[in-house]
Amino acid sequence: MQDGCTVNLTVRYLARKWSLLILLELYKGEGHTRRFSELKDCLIGITQKVLSSRLKELEKEGLIENRVDDTSFPVKSEYTLTPSGLEIIEIVKDMKRWALKWKITNIDCSCQDCSQCVL
Repeated sequence: MQDGCTVNLTVRYLARKWSLLILLELYKGEGHTRRFSELKDCLIGITQKVLSSRLKELEKEGLIENRVDDTSFPVKSEYTLTPSGLEIIEIVKDMKRWALKWKITNIDCSCQDCSQCVL
């Protein structure tokens, strides 16, 4: 039965549109951290509602943490990859290597680490 399958349970939140790209953008940030507005600017086409929803899901799954500084105005909210989230990045890099080997010809992408990618 697939309902209890580990892969199925994991794909339910990781395969949702934008989830892996959000994690990748956090990985690119200094200290693997970005503010909400920075993520919104990097992820062309994502709505605030979807970004907020995905961030909450990823936080619930323990892949990111949200640090809120309410001592200043406006309130500063930063999202950071957890150790679990950093480990997922290794899987994303494996997916990239697989795609470059079997599916996609992208010379620029194959020459750099995902943390340096600006595309």
